[in-house]
Amino acid sequence: MEEEMDLNQASDVPMDMPMGDEEDEAAYAPQKEGEEKDLTSDGGVKKLLVKAGDGWDKPEAGDEVSVHYTGTLLDGTKFDSSVDRGEPFNFKLGQGQVIKGWDKGIASMKKGEKSVFTIKPEYAYGEAGSPPTIPPSATLKFEVELLSWISVKDICGDGGVFKKVLVEGKKWETPKDMDRVTVKYEVRLQDGTVVTKTGDEGVEFYLKDGHFCAAIPRAVKTMHQGEKVLLTVKPLYGFGDAGRPETDGQPAIPPNETLSIDLELVGWRKVEKVTEDGKVMKEEIEAGEGYERPNDESVVKVRYTLRLSDGTVVEEKGVGDGEDPFEFTTDEEQVVPGLDKAVMKMKKGELATITISPEYAYGSEEKTLEKGTVPPNSTVVYELRLADFVKDRESWELGDEEKISHAAKKKEEGNLLFKSGKYIRAAKKYSKALKLIEYDTQFKDEEKKAAKVLKVSCSLNEAACQLKLRDFPAAVKLTSKVLELEGTNVKALYRRAQAYMGTEDYDLAEWDVKKALDLDPENRDLKLEYRTLKRKIAEQNQKEKKIYGNLFARLHKLEEKEGVKREDETAAAADAAAGDAAAAEAAAAGVDVPQEAVIEPKVTLDAGSDAGEAMAQ
Repeated sequence: MEEEMDLNQASDVPMDMPMGDEEDEAAYAPQKEGEEKDLTSDGGVKKLLVKAGDGWDKPEAGDEVSVHYTGTLLDGTKFDSSVDRGEPFNFKLGQGQVIKGWDKGIASMKKGEKSVFTIKPEYAYGEAGSPPTIPPSATLKFEVELLSWISVKDICGDGGVFKKVLVEGKKWETPKDMDRVTVKYEVRLQDGTVVTKTGDEGVEFYLKDGHFCAAIPRAVKTMHQGEKVLLTVKPLYGFGDAGRPETDGQPAIPPNETLSIDLELVGWRKVEKVTEDGKVMKEEIEAGEGYERPNDESVVKVRYTLRLSDGTVVEEKGVGDGEDPFEFTTDEEQVVPGLDKAVMKMKKGELATITISPEYAYGSEEKTLEKGTVPPNSTVVYELRLADFVKDRESWELGDEEKISHAAKKKEEGNLLFKSGKYIRAAKKYSKALKLIEYDTQFKDEEKKAAKVLKVSCSLNEAACQLKLRDFPAAVKLTSKVLELEGTNVKALYRRAQAYMGTEDYDLAEWDVKKALDLDPENRDLKLEYRTLKRKIAEQNQKEKKIYGNLFARLHKLEEKEGVKREDETAAAADAAAGDAAAAEAAAAGVDVPQEAVIEPKVTLDAGSDAGEAMAQ
C-alpha cells in the first residue's frame, strides 16, 4: 500500500491564490468524455474527462468535498492512492488545503465525475518537489473521482454566518420576507452547552419579523423545504459584545460568543400583498394545482368561512356536508372587493387565509350576515378554498364571428354600467370589447365593417367614461383613434375637445370645436361647448394679462430706481473728474494734495436694465 501523500506541501506556490476570470471560464466550460481541456490558459492544469458526472451542480470554494484519487508521475510511477487505502480523501475546496492544481481541477467537476488531471510543477510541488516520492519540478497526473460534497456558504458575504448543508432540501423555491416559516433548531455555545432548542413541532414566525438572532432569518431565506444545515454564527449575527443574560431558565450567552445552530426548514406559508397598499393580504395554507388563475369575469366556485379579527364566525359558504360551493363571477361586484381581487391570485384547489381591511370589505357600514354581524370599520378574515373556476375566454380562443358577438355583448354590458354611474367597470367592459376585435386583418369584409362600427362606438363610450373619471389624456387617446378611422366623426371631435379643455390645451380644443361646427353647424351641444370654451379662453387671457401687468409694473419700478441710480453715478463721475483736474492743476503748481482728497469713481455692474428689456420683449 502506498504511503499517503501530503497534498498541502507545494513549495513555492501560494495555496490560496484565486482563479482569474479566464481560468474560471475554462474550468466551467462544457466538456465531452475523452476531451482534454486547459483549465488555466497556460497549460498548468489540463483535464481529461473520463466519465461525465450527474446534474449541473459543481462544488464551490468553502465546500467540503470527498474524492478518491490515484497520483502518478509522467512515467507511470504511482506515488499515492486513496483507492488503495480504501478511504476517501476529504478537504475544504478553495481554502489552500491542497495543491493549487487540485483546487482548480475539483472545482470544475460534477458529482460522480471521473477525470485525469495533468498538473505542472507550478500548480503542484514546485521546484523543490516533495521528497522522497515527488522529484523536483515534477509534472503529476491524478485520476480523481468526485464522490460528493457538503456545501458550505458564507451567506452574508462577510464571514459572519457560514451555512453547511447537512441534508438537501426539496424543490427550487426559497421563502421570501413576508412568508411565515416553520423551523426547528438547536443553539449551542462553543463548549457544547445547549442554549435553546425547539420542540418536535418547531416554531413559526414571519421572516420579516426575525427570530432569536439575526442569523436564523438570514439563513432561512437561503434554504429549501426540508433542508437541514449547520450554522456557524459570529457575534455580529448572534448577540454581539453584550451577550445575553440567562433567560427563562436558558443558559446565558457570553459576550462575543460564536454560536453553532442546527437548523431545519420544515416548511412555510407564502404570504403576498393582493393590493399594493397591503390592505388585502393572502397567506397560502395549501398549494393549488398548475399555473392557471382566474381572470376578470371568470366563474369561480369557492368554499369559505368568514371571521372577524377576533375569530367570531359570521358567515360560511360551501363548507357543510354535501353543500355545493358558493359560485360568483369575478369583477362583477358580487362579493366584497378584497375577495374579488384575492381569488384572482389563487390556483385551483388552493386553500388560503385572506385578510381584508374595511376599505375592501364592508367599510363603515354595519353588515348583517347569516351567522353574525360585521361591525362598522371591521377587518375580516376569509379561510377560503378555490374549488374550481372557468376563465372568461381570451381573444385567441374565439373564432372571428365569436369575437364580434362577444365584443357586442361587452359593449352592451358597459352601457348598462355607464347608465348606473359605474364608470370604472364600464370602461373595462369597453376596453375588453376593443381587445377582442383589435386585430381584424383576417376578418371577412362584412366582419371588418361590423368590427369598425364596434371600434368606433366602444372607443367613444370608453372616452366618455374617462371624461367622467377626469382621465383626460386617456380620453384624448381614445378619441384620436376614432378620428384615425373616421376623420369627420363629430362626436369624437366633440369629446376630444372636452378632453383638451380638461388639460387646458385650449388652442387644440378650439380647433376641434370649430371643425365639428363646420361639419354640424346646428349642433346645440357643440355651440354650448364653444361658448364655454370661449369663456375659459377669456378667463385665461385675463389671468395672463394680470400676471404680465404685475410683471411689467414691477419692471417699470425697477427701471425708475435704476434711472435714479444712474443719475447719482453720473454726478459722482463728474465730481471725480473735477477732482482729478484739480489734483493735476495743483501738481503742476507744485502743491501737495492729501490722498483722501482724490475721489475714486464707483464701479457697478448694470445688468438689471438689460434683463428688464429682455423680459419686456
